Amino acid sequence: MKLIRFWLTNARYIALPQSVMPAVLAVCMAIHSPDFSVFPAILAVLGVMFGHLGINLLDDYFDYKVKDASFRAQLTHQGFRARIAKCQYLTSGATTVRHLFFACIVFCSISLFCGFFIFLQRGMTILYLALVTGILGISYSGGPLKFSYRGLGELQIGVMFGPLLMTGVYYAACGAFSWPVLFVSIPVGLLVANIVYTHAIMDYEPDKQVGKMTFAILLGQKKYMLYATFFILFLSFGSIMAGVISGYLSVYYLLVFLTLPMAVSLFYLLKEFIIDPQRSFSPRCWMGPMRDWDKYKTAGIEWFMIRWLLAQNLLSFFCLIIMGINLAFKIFG
Repeated sequence: MKLIRFWLTNARYIALPQSVMPAVLAVCMAIHSPDFSVFPAILAVLGVMFGHLGINLLDDYFDYKVKDASFRAQLTHQGFRARIAKCQYLTSGATTVRHLFFACIVFCSISLFCGFFIFLQRGMTILYLALVTGILGISYSGGPLKFSYRGLGELQIGVMFGPLLMTGVYYAACGAFSWPVLFVSIPVGLLVANIVYTHAIMDYEPDKQVGKMTFAILLGQKKYMLYATFFILFLSFGSIMAGVISGYLSVYYLLVFLTLPMAVSLFYLLKEFIIDPQRSFSPRCWMGPMRDWDKYKTAGIEWFMIRWLLAQNLLSFFCLIIMGINLAFKIFG
């Protein structure tokens, strides 16, 4: 159990809501289909989870290969205010690169195992979707594409964790495609990408020094970073509005606008970070749960966590509202 906990922590299981929420949402939207099947739906969610963990470890593996991750630790002593503990389990000597690669294989193999049983029930379409997803996942920081080193990592994540993931899970659950799922998957993908982009804004200096070309670095100027944040956040609500106006989504989907205060707060906090990184803020009730806040303050990372957790909470509540709408439709017709 200790070994399992060790690798789950290294694989950043705390980030699983970024993939699990869209996956479960796709299942909730699929329950209305007469061809809905519970077993492949569960397998799809599990496959997404283990695939996400495996890709996180592969990201560490490729990053470490490109430039020894201990370089990031050196940035701390140069005064950069960033959460840069990535690959600490390697730099501390707790494990080796070889063991890391083996852990990547284990997590990805479990994901493929789940996909195999879905393939037996749903056919070749699942194989194609899994192949595209796998290539994109490896290409985040692995060659030859290396999206995260070209400033396209956030775009890749948005596509993979939004339209591609939700379409794949929906197809696994009921063997069909859906326009409503596409309209919902676009904002979900944007909000997942926003979590990583929020991280990139706060890690701008360390990432630049370590050689990562994030979207924030690609944009360069602070005003452009804020423009992109505004676009990502509020286009998410615009996509739902477009789905409702076009008739593909029920008017009840507009309930996602209840999360608008969270989006506005996140935009404000990122604007303040760019203007004055030293300014501190405390959580507010509309920001969602932020447990262990005292621990974050003691560790000196509350400036990071309030923005990162708010970005996660925005995605979670956005998805939960749509899940609730679909479950209500199923129960009450």
